[in-house]
Amino acid sequence: MFLRLLVVVSLVLSATGLGILALQLIQPAGNPQQVARVEAPPVVAPPPRVRMLVAARPLSIGTLLKDEDFRESEVAADAVPEGAFTGGSASLAELRGALLRRFIDPNQPVIGTDVLRPRDRGFLAAVLRPGTRAISIGVDVVTGASGLIWPGDEVDLILTQNLQQQQGQQGPESAGRRVVGETILSAVRVIAVDQQISHSGTDATAARVVARTVTLETTPEQAERLAVAVQLGRISLAVRSIEGVPEATGPRPSLVFGSDVSSALTGPQAPSPSTRMRIIQGGSQQEVTFR
Repeated sequence: MFLRLLVVVSLVLSATGLGILALQLIQPAGNPQQVARVEAPPVVAPPPRVRMLVAARPLSIGTLLKDEDFRESEVAADAVPEGAFTGGSASLAELRGALLRRFIDPNQPVIGTDVLRPRDRGFLAAVLRPGTRAISIGVDVVTGASGLIWPGDEVDLILTQNLQQQQGQQGPESAGRRVVGETILSAVRVIAVDQQISHSGTDATAARVVARTVTLETTPEQAERLAVAVQLGRISLAVRSIEGVPEATGPRPSLVFGSDVSSALTGPQAPSPSTRMRIIQGGSQQEVTFR
């Protein structure tokens, strides 16, 4: 009896073990309880990109910068050099009229230390070429070419004087020699109009404002001549051609008087003096006039 019970228990235990083994063999391999979970790598967002101002063409040292000297280049935010100018109207306004302090290759960024802005100390002195001076004169709508003179233009300076007002008397030829004009300086560079040192061509407001002062780049001797000329009479500016066509080298009068411009100032032609002689021949007399 006992032996029979032992055999039954052994069979039951054996069947239970075989069942557990069979269950493990047929269990799917993808069971989350048996297979380690593999997580996907986190998605990294691309770095933000910004539009940075770079040189549109080779820019030489001493260039007065204009809008067309730049273009926008899209770069990663972490690739923007320190002090670079990012795109936008504010950056263009910041660089407009600034003086470039070093040579910049095309597509290279312009940083703050590369430029000297009009508000910076020493800007005007940096604009001047070696050995030159800056001197300002007053102009109006007529003498300043209707406000159409811009920095960078070259002009001739014409002095007009009224000699009668200066001498306080009238000589025999005062009608034709009362007013005289002469070109005192030629090919003088304009470096500023009022407080504007560059012209971008897009500022319509500035174009409507007539300038009151013009700053010129001169040699020391020219500056002295101009300072005296301002006291003598009226200074007018004549804009020269941008093409730089050679001018005639023939002689021209250094002074132009009123009589050279208007023949009416010479007055009517006075009769030439004549000599009268009486000739007596015997009893006859005759008067002869020699002219």
